[in-house]
Amino acid sequence: MQNKINDLKRKMMDIFQQVGLTFNQKKAQNHSEQDKTDGGRKGFLHLLGTSLSVFKGILNTLFILAFIGGLFGTGLVLGYGVALFDKVRLPQTEELVHQVKDISSISELTYADGTVISSIESDLLRTSVSSEQIAENLKKAIIATEDEHFEEHKGVVPKAVIRATLGNFLGLGSSSGGSTLTQQLIKQQVVGDAPTLARKATEIVDALALERAMSKDDILTAYLNVAPFGRNNRGQNIAGVQQAAEGIFGVNAGNLSVPQAAFLAGLPQSPIVYSPYENTGVIKSDEELELGLKRAKAVLYNMYRMGTLTKDEYDQYKDYDLKQDFLPSGAVTSVSRGFLYYTALAETQEHMYEYLVQRDNVSAAELKNEATQKFYRDLAVKELENGGYKITTTIDEKIHSAMQSAVANYGSLLDDGTGKVEVGNVLMDNQTGAILGFVGGRNYQENQNNHAFDTKRSPASTTKPLLAYGIAIDQGLMGSASILSNYPTTFSNGTPILYSGNKGTGMMTLGEALNHSWNIPAYWTYRMLREKGVDVKSYMEKMGYEIPDYSIESLPMGGGIEVTVAQHTNGYQTLANNGIYHKKHMISKIESREGNVIYEYQDKPVQVYSKAAATIMQGLLREVLSSRITTTFKNNLSSLNPSLANADWIGKTGTTNESENMWLMVSTPKLTLGGWIGHDDNHSLSRLAGYENNSKYMAQLVNAIQQANPTIWGNDRFSLDSSVVKSQVLKSTGQQIGRVSFEGAEVDLSGDTVTSYWANKAGAPITSYHFAIGGSDSDYQHAWASIIGNLPTESSSSSDSDSDSSSDSGSDSSSDSRSDSNDSSNSSETRPSSSRSRR
Repeated sequence: MQNKINDLKRKMMDIFQQVGLTFNQKKAQNHSEQDKTDGGRKGFLHLLGTSLSVFKGILNTLFILAFIGGLFGTGLVLGYGVALFDKVRLPQTEELVHQVKDISSISELTYADGTVISSIESDLLRTSVSSEQIAENLKKAIIATEDEHFEEHKGVVPKAVIRATLGNFLGLGSSSGGSTLTQQLIKQQVVGDAPTLARKATEIVDALALERAMSKDDILTAYLNVAPFGRNNRGQNIAGVQQAAEGIFGVNAGNLSVPQAAFLAGLPQSPIVYSPYENTGVIKSDEELELGLKRAKAVLYNMYRMGTLTKDEYDQYKDYDLKQDFLPSGAVTSVSRGFLYYTALAETQEHMYEYLVQRDNVSAAELKNEATQKFYRDLAVKELENGGYKITTTIDEKIHSAMQSAVANYGSLLDDGTGKVEVGNVLMDNQTGAILGFVGGRNYQENQNNHAFDTKRSPASTTKPLLAYGIAIDQGLMGSASILSNYPTTFSNGTPILYSGNKGTGMMTLGEALNHSWNIPAYWTYRMLREKGVDVKSYMEKMGYEIPDYSIESLPMGGGIEVTVAQHTNGYQTLANNGIYHKKHMISKIESREGNVIYEYQDKPVQVYSKAAATIMQGLLREVLSSRITTTFKNNLSSLNPSLANADWIGKTGTTNESENMWLMVSTPKLTLGGWIGHDDNHSLSRLAGYENNSKYMAQLVNAIQQANPTIWGNDRFSLDSSVVKSQVLKSTGQQIGRVSFEGAEVDLSGDTVTSYWANKAGAPITSYHFAIGGSDSDYQHAWASIIGNLPTESSSSSDSDSDSSSDSGSDSSSDSRSDSNDSSNSSETRPSSSRSRR
């Protein structure tokens, strides 16, 4: 135990000696300047002696703790002492004084080109004044109330440290107690008030250092310029004595009466509680006002106790009616902000929070404390409001402005008789994940819900290419011409899987399943992935999706998934970017006012799908838009801008069960644009809202973006990666020509062939009896009857009766097949119905 104590003593001796040496060396370098800031302190021995005298008091604290350690655990107590000072960074004079005197500065958000979007608004008003502009009675009131030993101590009062430390160990208080005015200034301006050991240790060392760099009056003036004083008569948060004097009493800080000074001096302990005003600027009730008035009387008593006031003065002032001095309620003019400001600010605050936590070496264990998290999140807000930062966004001013104009001019195209339809859009650079512009809603003044970044809804059938088909292709389980079952089937609970009321048809190609957005093929594909143990979760998490339950059978149709437009656009960016995911971001850089970069976006691309799988899916999604079965987007774009319509577009639509949410995702090789429409209360849209209304609106939006920047969409074309394997397959089976056994006969297959693209090395397999994905035995019996019945008649070793039987079966199945075809045709003819994907 003694060795541990000695080690701790040496460690702390090193720290405090270095504090003394650091500031003594500074004095030797600039004697005249240091004379002013040190208030005439003499020589190195005095400086070092002062530090060591304080150190002795703190060290005595640790000896007391060591004694307590004999009762409660020596290792714990000594470990606390070591941790308290082990990571303290000795401050530089200029840096420390600069931070303390740095009152506030305006932070700005800018577009990608540096053009200012807006200054970051602060609800805190603060005006700095000199010492001569502050009433002496206020200075005395603050000292009497907050730090009666201010003139004698050297920045830290050892007894107070002992009290706070014991309270921390024995559960009698927090680590932030026992603070001098110097420590409070350090907390306000330098280290904050986080409930962490590292912060407390830094506060103590910095307070000792500051006492050497600044005079007592300078420290007191700085404190009075930054201390919180509650609210003014307009309900605004205020800091600094000048704003407090003006906002509460209507006078300058140098003209405060003794009772007014006493009232203000009592506010910093609990500024909101003691403030005479509500956040609306309305003056509080008499009962609530009494809290602040009693506090003012306590301040007056402290002044009398210290000899600042005589007994007669105290008796005179304690009965003064301060209510008559409070300003009447006023009004404040608010500045209108919009979707861009608040969205960019939210992401900036998150980055600032992470920076501050890292800067202060906050441990993971400490961050589990909700109070610590709240402190750093609040500190991040304050830093951005008053720290003079420059925040550069990825937003292209011309493009973003064009998108706002488009929704203002053409948003009415979305209205379908069900009420004002809301919308969210995000435009993303495929190669970087940078957000170039977005639409948060129809009108921010009418509806502040951000439908691009905050509203989470089921993505419906737009999930199918990402979670079902894309993964199946990537795993080599499916090719571009593979066949999937669309025969009627049910979920495991017996509920039929429907598509606009249709129970299903028959076998179909992957392309047809996507073009019509049938649900049953997606169901079978996802079921296959789960049965084969494919890690679907890994794919989705790599793209930032948070899906709570992967066992939901309707997951590939959007069941059990809720996403924002921004998140979903990031998923489609991955497909359009040859399977490479770049995390969505709107903030590219944060710089301090000194020009130091405290945050810069670091691109960490992730190959989610192989290039082969992604480029195969691109070709399939090109046909989704070109087929015009589920959206009129290409038609509408052609009528607006034929040249732009000829760009290489890929995309997918989606609609939820009751038409509450409708999606259209579109991409060129360069950009991805995501779009959602719906109502905030989730009531249904009309049947045509997605097929026609959203298609028209999205075409106008795409065209507006192109008008703002004619080259923005690019001229590149999607193309198959060189790793794609091409297989000639039977159109009827999606697999290579082979032989199957059907009804006791071996049949050599023939028929039309097509090229199927695969992401595996082997390509398509040889046709087997269960050639499709999904389907029951009866489904295959029916499918093979149709396929073989349509084969050219050949001589067979089978008996005539067998041939007749086969022919009859083929005839029946052919009739059934025509019926299936008619069902599909009817669905296509009533396109709005067939286009609506259903979970």
